[in-house]
Amino acid sequence: MAINQTDKIRKAIKLINSDASFTISGGDIDTIEWTHETTPIAKADIEARLTEAETSLNNEENQKATDKANGNQKLLDLGLTQAEATALTGYTPPSED
Repeated sequence: MAINQTDKIRKAIKLINSDASFTISGGDIDTIEWTHETTPIAKADIEARLTEAETSLNNEENQKATDKANGNQKLLDLGLTQAEATALTGYTPPSED
């Protein structure tokens, strides 16, 4: 799944200041509005963390996919059919074409 620019900006800001409060319009750093008395973070500082933010978001997505597959396998190991496991979790394993 492709990670959108707004998510990367949000993650970069949170990597710099986990307590930052802000809004973003249209996935553009120039539209950040700092709220709740958050000290603004320089645009250059946010841009410098975008690659790290993207890597972190990709890692989180990969971990979610791994957790879903592992949880599904544990249900199958308990004796459930794939249809039953999918009914419980909504997870459908990728087809092996």
